[in-house]
Amino acid sequence: MTQLLFLGLGMPELIVILIVILLLFGAKKIPELMRGAGKGVRAFKDGMKETTIDEEESSKNTKEQES
Repeated sequence: MTQLLFLGLGMPELIVILIVILLLFGAKKIPELMRGAGKGVRAFKDGMKETTIDEEESSKNTKEQES
């Protein structure tokens, strides 16, 4: 499967994008960028978990009040 399902990007396009990123930011800056992106994704997931927990608790409280 040489073509990604999203955006229709193939392997040659990804290689060009990676080369451009390497030229723009340099090899030393890329690990910092990836670390920051990872922290952002982790914060997003934690926020989604909290939202789900809050929704479950509020639905339980609503059901208890109706009884």
